[in-house]
Amino acid sequence: MSIVQPQLKFWCGYVKLKLTGDKIADFINLAAKEQLQLWDIHFKAKDAAELTILLQHFFRLRPLLRQTSCKIHVLERYGAPFFLDKLGTRKFLIAGMLLFAVALFLMSSVIWQVKVVGNDKIQTAHILEVAKLQGIRPFQWKFKLKNPESLSRELQRQLPSTSWVGVQYHGSHLTIEVVESAEPEKKPLLDPRHLVASTNAIITQIKAEKGMPMVKVHSFVRKGDVLISGFIGTAPNQQIVVAKGVVMGEVWYTSKIEVPVILKQNSYTGESSKRLYVVFGNRALQITGYKQSKFELSTKQIVRKSVHWHKWTLPIGWIQESMQETQILEQKRSQEEAVKIGLDNAEANILKAADPGARILTRKILHERFENGKVYMEAHYEVEQSIVQDQPIIQGE
Repeated sequence: MSIVQPQLKFWCGYVKLKLTGDKIADFINLAAKEQLQLWDIHFKAKDAAELTILLQHFFRLRPLLRQTSCKIHVLERYGAPFFLDKLGTRKFLIAGMLLFAVALFLMSSVIWQVKVVGNDKIQTAHILEVAKLQGIRPFQWKFKLKNPESLSRELQRQLPSTSWVGVQYHGSHLTIEVVESAEPEKKPLLDPRHLVASTNAIITQIKAEKGMPMVKVHSFVRKGDVLISGFIGTAPNQQIVVAKGVVMGEVWYTSKIEVPVILKQNSYTGESSKRLYVVFGNRALQITGYKQSKFELSTKQIVRKSVHWHKWTLPIGWIQESMQETQILEQKRSQEEAVKIGLDNAEANILKAADPGARILTRKILHERFENGKVYMEAHYEVEQSIVQDQPIIQGE
């Protein structure tokens, strides 16, 4: 006799019985042999017991009662069939209530109006056109849309002039709130200053637009050395200006690289399962997905929908739980491929750390070894990049 799930018991119905006779144990063994669902078995005396059984199995007890000469008496009735039977005399009232609930559910599950707030520079019509690409439009079913967080991310991705986009439901209305990006004004540097070296380097190019160049091409500079001075001329006719110019230098980087030959990554198998729950308040009743197999590796996505009516959120809704099976795939690369991938990644990281106009001049692999399924390298790079940074001129300097 397997354990009966609470949801199955409610929908199928079950009864509590009093069993009397001298062969109660034989009766229970025969019921188990016939795979009848019995539970909560309590012996009240040697010839009397109480038990609970599914309604559909109750009608299969007669042959067992004949074989064991036992008798039964129904004590209690539970579940949906008995509840619906009690409501049978009020069919029209119940039908009206159900139709009203269905109409209320349908009306609250449709978007009647889409409103855009917070935009100033971006036209509302453009935002609404972008929203339509995500299915956001009047008379759209809510359950066909993604959750508000996903919609917000997609809208912000397609509206690059925004710094934040929010999507909120207000009953049957949907509001798109936009925060536009504010580009900071580039204020000119008014205080006198030098241009100094941001790192050790060998000068490859220098062009002073304002100020006095203090170094020449091919000269070595250390971090903090003045490259273009804000002082022009000599006393008593000396002027102090905001130094401005371009100084490029050869900078050295050393990267330690570690790349596995076998690449492991998660991949979807295409197998999936879904479970649907109906929510009443803080309780959830599972409707589908009882017999689905469990996956060894999987990702889970839970979408919860609530029923709204005008500005109120009703305590009913549903939850859809999706499970997608994943597997770990191993991709074996040659040692040469691993070396190339490691060097490419190292160069990308170096250029990302340097200024946008940087370029790699030379590359030299210092050490390379293969150990424990990984390629280990140490590489030296010579990079040409801008090496200037501002240094305010202190009065009295």
